[in-house]
Amino acid sequence: MRTILSIILLCFCGLSFAQTTISGTVVDDVSQQPIPSANVVIAGTSTGTATDFDGTFVLTTDQKPPFKIQVSSVGFTSKDLEVTSNDQKFNIVLNEGTSLDEVVISASRTPERIFESPVTVERFGLKEIKNTASADFYDGLENLKGVDVNTNSLTFKSVNTRGFATFANTRFMQLVDGMDNSTPALNFPIGNLVGMTETDVLSVELLPGASSALYGANAFNGILFMRSKNPFDHEGISASFKRGITSQEAAGDNPYTDLSIRMAHKFSDKFAAKINFGYLKGTDWQATSTVDKIDPTRTRSNTNYDGINIYGDEVSTNIRAASGLGVIPDVVVSRTGYNERDLTPYNAESVKADWGLYYRPIEDNSLELSYVGKVGTGTTIYQGTNRYNIDNFFQQQHKLEVKNDNFFVRAYEVSDKAGDSYDMVFTGININRAWKSDEDWFGDYIATYAGIELTGNPLGLTDQQKHDAARASADTGRYEPGSAEFQAAFNRSINDPDLSTGSKFQDASKYFHSDANYNFSHLIDIAEIQVGGSYRKYKLNSGGTIYTDGDSPIEYSEFGVYSQIQKNLELEGEKELKLTVSGRYDKSELFDGFFSPRLSAALTLNRNHNVRASVQTGFRNPTTQDLFIGLDAGRAILVGSAPSNLDRYSRDYDISLEGQTFYGQPSQVTQTGTAAYNNSYSASSVIDFAAAGNPALLEVSNPDIIKPEKVTSMEVGYRGKYESIIVDLSAYYNKYEDFISQEVVISPFYGTAGDNGLSVAALANGDYQTYSAYTNSSADVSSYGASIGLSTKVFNGFDLSGSYTFTKQDFDKAGNPDFQTNFNTPEHKFKASFGHTNVFENFGFNVSYRFSDDYFWEATFGNGIIPEFHVVDAQVNYKIPSIKSIIKLGATNLTGQEYFTAFGTGFIGSMYYASLTINNL
Repeated sequence: MRTILSIILLCFCGLSFAQTTISGTVVDDVSQQPIPSANVVIAGTSTGTATDFDGTFVLTTDQKPPFKIQVSSVGFTSKDLEVTSNDQKFNIVLNEGTSLDEVVISASRTPERIFESPVTVERFGLKEIKNTASADFYDGLENLKGVDVNTNSLTFKSVNTRGFATFANTRFMQLVDGMDNSTPALNFPIGNLVGMTETDVLSVELLPGASSALYGANAFNGILFMRSKNPFDHEGISASFKRGITSQEAAGDNPYTDLSIRMAHKFSDKFAAKINFGYLKGTDWQATSTVDKIDPTRTRSNTNYDGINIYGDEVSTNIRAASGLGVIPDVVVSRTGYNERDLTPYNAESVKADWGLYYRPIEDNSLELSYVGKVGTGTTIYQGTNRYNIDNFFQQQHKLEVKNDNFFVRAYEVSDKAGDSYDMVFTGININRAWKSDEDWFGDYIATYAGIELTGNPLGLTDQQKHDAARASADTGRYEPGSAEFQAAFNRSINDPDLSTGSKFQDASKYFHSDANYNFSHLIDIAEIQVGGSYRKYKLNSGGTIYTDGDSPIEYSEFGVYSQIQKNLELEGEKELKLTVSGRYDKSELFDGFFSPRLSAALTLNRNHNVRASVQTGFRNPTTQDLFIGLDAGRAILVGSAPSNLDRYSRDYDISLEGQTFYGQPSQVTQTGTAAYNNSYSASSVIDFAAAGNPALLEVSNPDIIKPEKVTSMEVGYRGKYESIIVDLSAYYNKYEDFISQEVVISPFYGTAGDNGLSVAALANGDYQTYSAYTNSSADVSSYGASIGLSTKVFNGFDLSGSYTFTKQDFDKAGNPDFQTNFNTPEHKFKASFGHTNVFENFGFNVSYRFSDDYFWEATFGNGIIPEFHVVDAQVNYKIPSIKSIIKLGATNLTGQEYFTAFGTGFIGSMYYASLTINNL
């Protein structure tokens, strides 16, 4: 009891201190104009406020004078000021500065100049948001140094750093005001589809690389932090309206609309509230590739053609094995599929709203209680194992938080509903089956081919012409897109969650999360000490359409605790050393606990030069999909490897006539997911066996069940200023252990893998199932890279910046042909921008350029080369200070050269837009 009472008193001891209130104005040194949204923060804490549109601020704190405040704003040199008395008033003038003077919070969970940060941090502040040439602030992140943005669709983009990314990017976290933005069903963020509205964004920070020591298991490749405006500090009504067109060769020119509104009011010194609304509508980038997934030289004339964006042709069989006739060739034939554009309207839409109630119960005290709610619905394209039309997807978040200068405690719940979403691949497959079963279709194909052969081929047809005739016969009466029969079959499929007959994607999953942090800096002078922890509970509920939760939801939980000690050591002259030691322990109920330490040092040589180094270990637990998925993706079945999951996935399979006749097998067998892990061959060895007929080429796979992945990360960096040139340089090396990925395996329906007998016969007879197993690689996997960014002012005030990023994977693919790391990152990237915020009175512009080297994309949907691309975006703007508004005209991908960032997606065209932002300068 005494211990509990002590903890409670410790958390709220700040309430007993006398209150200090300060106020003032912040202006720039050139025009003496007020600086809105300047940060005013108590040094060494996360407590602070921001100036309003008139550059004024009021800050109340528990701390007694004397103490220091840091005043900063993007583009200006920060200033430290001494607070010596209560009710002190300041008239603060900030000099034009550089990006090194910006203040960040994410690197150490406490405010610090980016110049002094012990790790690499990228920041996208209000100035960058207002001047980005991209269509919105989220798209503008792709201009940051070292950042990759993979475009899934117009409304779904995936942010990543330092490699190893697919659209299901579970290695990268996205936090909005401290809340994880990942969807419960998919376990990763879906871009900004249900995220923040642009008018409410205060700042965006990005931490590349592992951050498990402070932020837990999912902070493996990096974290994106988005902070919104507090209504106590940012009042009023602001709005943004954007109208334009998207232009793509496949889709033509289509209208694009983006609207956001923010309303905030401070009702008193104790209560404030805000509400935001956002609406976006456009036409998605159409994916129309007819290139064969396996062999780009093949066309539909090939018997086993499988087009990238053609669905239904995934269903195939060996027609000799199916017929048992010697006159039938020993080839695999696939069914005729439907184009993706016939299976989706390519609607891109997002509707989102959020609201917040903020209460400060004690006058002149920083204690704040808040409730924040967020809801969003939208339509987009998602590419995972298959391509999905995410239609009327819905996600909501609700958060309660208590915080003051020294601590926060928050709890929130995130839940989603799949709405009318469906799998486009299985839609194509099951429209075909609704017209004619697979058995009947292949039977008609075989009968036609056999008829030609048995009649002596009187027309002298070539092999290709025989197959064309067989396909034409089998396809006679096929439902054509646009017909009433096609539409009826389509509607039945997208409303049926049984993948044997339909394609509906169901989900109503959720997770509950809570975390807390306490900073002892107001109690302990020797160093800044923080402690914290988190807890999360998952509840998966897909009705058996994604996970093996057909009978009941799947629940499991995890927790973590951490601490950080940071100490500044003053050395001779201007030199200063900042040492940071962090450690975190995380435990999932499914795995052993793991400890993640981090040690970093930042040495300030003088006011213009700083070097940094860090070493840390990180880990990530297997995701919900790694553990509990049970999904037939057509070409393979995905089975998660949680021990309880293996037998929950079960299916019945028909045995071939040869298996029944010659090997005494029953007409049907039942196989569970356990077979993928306990009785399987590697897929590559089965392909080799099929080509050569030599059983000695077969390799038993039997992958281990999955366990957490670990990384050891080392990083060095430098930030400095040489006259007018700002330099930011970093290099890193990551060494992975138990790298998580998927391995394609093949399980025979009878026999034991490696028996050199019955299982080989099963493979030869086509009596097997292909699985994608979730496991860890025993191979060495590592990556390394470096980035350099340069920025300066030229021609009397024009902003010029550029960056180069090198990224490389070290992995023996030839020695591990069945293992995919999904590195999916260009080796070389170059980015540059040129502009001026006020080239003449109230007029500004910005031009940005991006280059990406070609790279190889691999994922469960398909693998292929992504060609290099060059992209130019531009915007011009005119400010109207009297109404605090700005007009912008912009265009993305000005050259019109269409490109793509991932295998299987639509080509990215151009956007042209005009926007008006009101009361948000």
